[in-house]
Amino acid sequence: MMMSFFDQFMSPMLLGVPLLMLAMLFPLTFMPNPTPQWLNNRFTTLQNWFLVNFTKQLFSPINMLGQKWALILTSLVMLLISTNLLGLLPYTFTPTTQLSMNMALAIPMWMSTVLLGLRNQPTISLGHLLPEGTPTMLIPPLIIIETISLFIRPLALGVRLTANLTAGHLLIQLIATAAFILLPLMPTIAMLTTTILFLLTLLEVAVAMIQAYVFVLLLTLYLQENT
Repeated sequence: MMMSFFDQFMSPMLLGVPLLMLAMLFPLTFMPNPTPQWLNNRFTTLQNWFLVNFTKQLFSPINMLGQKWALILTSLVMLLISTNLLGLLPYTFTPTTQLSMNMALAIPMWMSTVLLGLRNQPTISLGHLLPEGTPTMLIPPLIIIETISLFIRPLALGVRLTANLTAGHLLIQLIATAAFILLPLMPTIAMLTTTILFLLTLLEVAVAMIQAYVFVLLLTLYLQENT
């Protein structure tokens, strides 16, 4: 029986137990073990270089209050990159294709930046809802529009990550199915399709990392507005 293309986005089950948590913990096996040496191998050196430069690039325009978020946002981008790339391996599951998980990451982080702004600079934070010099007649609709745009930010964060990863995985499966069907009928076309599939897989690796970066970058922009 032909399986649905969307079955790849279902959490795998073993003896009735969902394997989502196992899929989330699997990337931790790639993290280096602590040792007495500061840098003990090339992988650790490369990882530290990436984290330092990534943190420096993200938090250079943010003041000292916002730089306290460096640890949690750097950890978040490593989690997203690991789970996004995890789904490109055979017989695996991508947790970040689930909107519920992405919203569970986006809403608390966004809400924290908003509450931080309301606590430290309430006047400036509320001033974002109404541009300076607005005519009196436009004040009520502009406040409503800006409020809606504020509350739609976490939805945009979660949906963007989910949609990009879901679209890429579906396209890979469609092209792989076409190559498998064309192999006994038209081997030349099947080889061409396989080449396209390989290039698309490389593109999806880039998309997995870029989407994790964009997710955290937008959070830093929201943080910059409220600090």
